[in-house]
Amino acid sequence: MRLDHIAVAGRTLEEAADWVEQQLGVPLQKGGEHERFGTHNKLLGLDDGVYLEAIASNPNAPTPNQARWFDLDNFDGSPRLTNWICQVDDLDETLRDLPQAGRIVDLSRGDLRWRMGGPENGILSYDNCFPAFIEWQTPQHPSAMLTRRGCRLRSLTVSHPSAEELRHTLAPYLELGVMEFEIGACGLAAEIETPSGIRRL
Repeated sequence: MRLDHIAVAGRTLEEAADWVEQQLGVPLQKGGEHERFGTHNKLLGLDDGVYLEAIASNPNAPTPNQARWFDLDNFDGSPRLTNWICQVDDLDETLRDLPQAGRIVDLSRGDLRWRMGGPENGILSYDNCFPAFIEWQTPQHPSAMLTRRGCRLRSLTVSHPSAEELRHTLAPYLELGVMEFEIGACGLAAEIETPSGIRRL
């Protein structure tokens, strides 16, 4: 598995997207709606095939009959980096080895098709610091469709009191790349190179 994208949540999509744009100094582009979970997003293509997603509950969508992903039903406060998502080649096999990621959900948006692992309550293990897993079922990765703004993810740090245990659990599967794990309060931090210098989310 390898890092696919990172997610910044907000109480509204406008709050989440505005915060990212202010922090990084580059515009996000239009994403779309996720009918099954009642959410919508905006996107930013990063170098190296990774992207950033600003996401929030969609007030114009019907209330879903299941918990929203990324624990968005319980989100409050200022926009912040909340989740990291890893791409896998075989989601069935991955969830057999790492059932903490939940059950398989089939999703689509426009021409995009993908499968994700999602817990019933919308909250991932390790206080939402466990990665969500995604298996794309389209010939072209979404990052290839996004405009590049001269931004690159330098590091993504997962902080948790049990960070060493989490790293050990994922180590046999995860291409570490920019990933770092540190013992501390629950949370994520991304260091991103931008045209205006290095910024931290």
